[in-house]
Amino acid sequence: MTDRPTTTQKAPVYLKALTLRDVSDAQGVKEDIKKHMIVILRVTPLAQKDVEELRKVVEELYSYAQSVGGDIARLGEERIVITPPGVKIWRGAYDLK
Repeated sequence: MTDRPTTTQKAPVYLKALTLRDVSDAQGVKEDIKKHMIVILRVTPLAQKDVEELRKVVEELYSYAQSVGGDIARLGEERIVITPPGVKIWRGAYDLK
């Protein structure tokens, strides 16, 4: 007999890093979120190509993340992270004391 608690086996959550080069890449990101993946999206190539298109894609992904119960946030100047339902991004202030 072991002292370890028994746990139910959960499906793993994967993290996927992608580069957003075109507006059409947004559909693939949505599919990955449906598959319960966390997506880190590098947006620099599309930003260099067309800032207005980037804005539209980010708004579309924001709306999608909100509609499925996921989350979205900026990671610096070049990346955003999008999470599936049940995974929230912490935005609190750091306590450095």
